[in-house]
Amino acid sequence: MKLSLSFSPCPNDCFMFDAIVNRRIDLEGLEFSVRLADVEALNKAAFAGRAEVTKLSHHAYAHCVADYVLLNAGSALGRNCGPLLISQRAISEEEVAAGRARIAIPGKYTTANLLLSLAFPESRDKTEMVFSAIESALLEGQYDAGLIIHENRFTYEAKGLKKITDLGEFWERETAAPLPLGGIVIKRSLPDGVKHKVGRVLRRSVEYALAHRAASRDFVRLNAQELSEEVMYKHIDLYVNRYSLDLGQEGKRAVEMLFARGGATGIIPEAKEDLFFG
Repeated sequence: MKLSLSFSPCPNDCFMFDAIVNRRIDLEGLEFSVRLADVEALNKAAFAGRAEVTKLSHHAYAHCVADYVLLNAGSALGRNCGPLLISQRAISEEEVAAGRARIAIPGKYTTANLLLSLAFPESRDKTEMVFSAIESALLEGQYDAGLIIHENRFTYEAKGLKKITDLGEFWERETAAPLPLGGIVIKRSLPDGVKHKVGRVLRRSVEYALAHRAASRDFVRLNAQELSEEVMYKHIDLYVNRYSLDLGQEGKRAVEMLFARGGATGIIPEAKEDLFFG
């Protein structure tokens, strides 16, 4: 059986799924047509129903729960890994809270934007752009602040940019839970046997990556051309952890808390289906 598999070109995803792409593990008879794209492009492809198995922001997942279900392996969830709100000039949290800052965001349906809305509900002057362009836009003075994700948390200071706040710290203060950023979802319409098989293959791929860290280097490097190897592996070590192997009860509770808080404020719709498969 052939399925589409979509994920981001970021080091953590390429690290986790290299063993599938390069057939280093038993795929149990499955074949995957692989597509790499920016997280917001992945979100929108899922809204259009074009993806069968895909990485998805949890914010986006809330808008397509009727069509997809979350698998246990392949998630980006953890502590001290949240999005950062940064700027070129010194800006206070109070200025952001008052809604006076023009903010560049990495996509309307990113979990980063959901967290920004929870932390600063009055901040509505937002402009979407590809996450990798945000630092340059700030340096050029196009926006007052920028919401950065992925590896940019390791590069912004060297460019002279300043942290306003860490939204992961905000989440952990509020909930004491790990921060759920995104996960791998699969179409609900696929047979449960296929869902179980894909879940096993995903976990096997993450297990292989963790046991053979050097095996994925070329694939990660190919898709992270502007990053040093040090930054690549800092990124991987931050986002690939025990929750990537299996959400577990703690991970699932964190996702449920995010959905509950987002739903209570009207940012996301209430989910009527089970969020998790297995």
